[in-house]
Formats: sequence, C-alpha cells, structure tokens
Amino acid sequence: MYRSPVAVVIGAGDATGSAVAKRFAKEGFTLCVTRRSVDKLNTLVSDIEAASGVAKPFGCDARVEKEMVELFAHIEKDIGPIEVVVFNIGANVHFSIVETTERVFRKVWEMAALSGFLTGREAAKVMIPRGKGTIIFTGATASLRGSKGFSAFASAKFALRALAQSMARELGPKGIHVAHPIIDGAIDTAFIRDNFPERYALKDQDGILNPEHIAEQYWQLHCQPRDSWTHELDLRPWMETF
Repeated sequence: MYRSPVAVVIGAGDATGSAVAKRFAKEGFTLCVTRRSVDKLNTLVSDIEAASGVAKPFGCDARVEKEMVELFAHIEKDIGPIEVVVFNIGANVHFSIVETTERVFRKVWEMAALSGFLTGREAAKVMIPRGKGTIIFTGATASLRGSKGFSAFASAKFALRALAQSMARELGPKGIHVAHPIIDGAIDTAFIRDNFPERYALKDQDGILNPEHIAEQYWQLHCQPRDSWTHELDLRPWMETF
C-alpha cells in the first residue's frame, strides 16, 4: 500500500490535466488519473514514472454514479488517503441555438456539471472525516459569460461554478478548500494548433496559456493557508480581452 497522499485528477487530458498530474507527482503525491479510455493515459503514466513518480490509471466514465463511487472507494482502500481532487473534464462544443439538439445539451451538462457533482460529492465523503483536503474544479470563460454559440457549454459551466460556490461555503468550515480557477483563454494544445493556427501563432508572445503554468497555480491553491484561501481566480494571457 502506498503511504504517500493521493491526488486524483478526473479528466487527465493531454494538456492541463496531465500538467496538473505531473506537478503534484513532483511533490510526492501518488496520482490516480482518469479518462474514459484508460489507454489514453499510457503516455502520462510513463512520463510520471520516468520522473520517479507514482501514477495509477483508471478508465472511468465520470457521468456514471456507480463508477465514481467504486473509484473513490477503491483508491481509499487500496492506494491511499485522498488529499486532492481535481475535476478537469472538458465539454466544449459550439453550435447555434437552433442547431443545439437535446442530446448535445444533455451530454454537455452530464460531462461538465453532473460529473462535477459526482466527483465533488465523493471527494467530500472521504475528506470530511479527516477535516482536510483540496477540491479544484476547472472553469472556463463560459463559466462567466454565455457567448454566441455556446448555450450548452455555458449552461453547464455556469452550473459547475454554482456547485463549486455551494461546496466552498459548506465544506470550508470543515477544513476543505474548494477552488474554481477560470481558464480564460486558449491553451497550448494540439486542438488549438490544428484548428486555430492564427491563435496558436501567438504562443511565442505568451498569447496562449501554458498548461504547466496553469498546473503551478493549482499547486499553489493547494498550498494556501486556511486563513487566506482563494476560491476563484482567473488565469488569462496578458493580451486576452475581458
């Protein structure tokens, strides 16, 4: 059994999620990382292990209550005490309102809001008895503004933000830090490189977010003393308008 504290990253994608996992692994945490397809975690796990860290991959659909309950129970029983949980599932879609189907709206809500609720609830269950822990929900520009073409995404991200606020008020007095960073800008990813080359070209001017720099802020959130916890902070490139 691992004796180090555990950090769980729900939605350990190739950019922000992976960077966060690596940052916490660097500090001696055992990382439990999830995606719907466990095979997509191979590179991340290999990178963490190559840096002398410990990572355990899980194929998990965070929208399914049974899978989330079993995931947290397994980690607590067989791996170690969960000290940090990061919810980082992306659900960004762009459709006009008349082209937004019921299926799209429901799926985006399930991915960004329902999954966040299940993650937060299960994290709270294991943290409350210990009186400590950090829960971080990744937000977006759409958490604050419902822009044209983002009715489904903004609705779900608004809901996730409200969930984070409610949990912060309930769990803060119990010793649990709940934070909601808002990532307001394009991130250095293959998706941005391939689909928005004009935006990606701003990388050399620090015009898009570096996932490692986002991860550093997540680590700093976890390190904050209880008398000065941040609930919400916004991270954006200097040249982003807001």
